[in-house]
Amino acid sequence: MSPELSFTGLSVLLARVTPHSVAIVHALLRDEARVTVAAHLDDLPTSLRDLAERGLVTLDGTADPTAYDVVLRADVSTSPSTADLPTAAATSPAIGSVTLLGGGLGDPGLLTVAGIEAIRRADVIVHDRLAPLSALRHARDDVVVIDVGKIPRGDFTPQERINDVIVEHALAGRNVLRFKGGDNFVFGRGGEEAEACTARGIPVTVIPGISSSIAAPALAGIPVTHRALVQGFTVVSGHVPPGDDRSTLDWGAIARSRTTIVVLMGVATLGAIAETLVSEGMSPQTPAAVVADAGLPSMRAVRAPLAEIAETSAREGLGAPAVVVIGDVAALDVLR
Repeated sequence: MSPELSFTGLSVLLARVTPHSVAIVHALLRDEARVTVAAHLDDLPTSLRDLAERGLVTLDGTADPTAYDVVLRADVSTSPSTADLPTAAATSPAIGSVTLLGGGLGDPGLLTVAGIEAIRRADVIVHDRLAPLSALRHARDDVVVIDVGKIPRGDFTPQERINDVIVEHALAGRNVLRFKGGDNFVFGRGGEEAEACTARGIPVTVIPGISSSIAAPALAGIPVTHRALVQGFTVVSGHVPPGDDRSTLDWGAIARSRTTIVVLMGVATLGAIAETLVSEGMSPQTPAAVVADAGLPSMRAVRAPLAEIAETSAREGLGAPAVVVIGDVAALDVLR
């Protein structure tokens, strides 16, 4: 897509799904186009399926092209499949490299300059659903794009398989880019991926990204620290609830920390988290907020007392990806 074109307010039909489609759809959504994909849910890669399930794009396998302002019948480029790649012996006998790129939030404007350069250099891009995927328009036409996105309580690629994919391509002499949302080392499992590479002698470069734990509250006008209110913040994962055998968190210590509490991956377990924090001594009236789809045009935020935040968030229809903020700063909106 040319950067000079504007699709704002237009209805756009994507008539063909290819490996580059996810970048095009994300760019269209950022341009506030109304996007329909001529496909069925089961035919989509994970990251496009996620957009459809969140209601951000419409699916119509029998769409009438004449009903749309714009019809994109083919992608800006096509990618070879993994099977089409030449063997390492035919290209380079040397081991390739792996770059772990944190993409920040969904806004490609928050991606670093180093990150854009890494996208341009990549032979293979292994991406998640929450990376700013419209930035893939900077990739070479012959890049191989591999979608390993994970939908909460839905489709996912096991982490072990992701590690194998990265290692296999790097050992074949390719420059592999692992592209994630946020920062790879903040609940991004980047440490595991780096270890899998270094164990096979593959050089790894890290390009940090803006963590959603800080950026999502900031975009909603919530500073996670404020000199007059709080002197620190605690970031935890809420993917398992308090009391679960898999949880290693001391929720009592967290409740008594007198820091802002930021919970990632905690929408589904928010009710249990709130109840536990109250039972551990936090006031049920403690301000709390949920920020969903931060950095995207669909971003929304709600605020409520801790005892009511789970119900309020559910009633307003907020879902993953979302960041929860608990503490006095959650009552603020410094951008208003």
